[in-house]
Amino acid sequence: MPKKNDAPASFETALGELEQIVTRLESGDLPLEEALNEFERGVQLARQGQVKLQQAEQRVQILLTNSEDVAPTPFTPDAE
Repeated sequence: MPKKNDAPASFETALGELEQIVTRLESGDLPLEEALNEFERGVQLARQGQVKLQQAEQRVQILLTNSEDVAPTPFTPDAE
């Protein structure tokens, strides 16, 4: 597991660590200070993940913009 201030190696690694943090926080067994530290790390991971997703979206937009045959359309997720 990476140190508390290190960026994870990949989006998938960050997501896995974030899931572990959520599980530990949901257990309710952590002392307050440790729970706050875990929450802080979770927020950092969520922000890093958001940045990685935005970068990926920008790359896709650039690729689609550079393609003469493909017109980009906004993504609309199916209603769940």
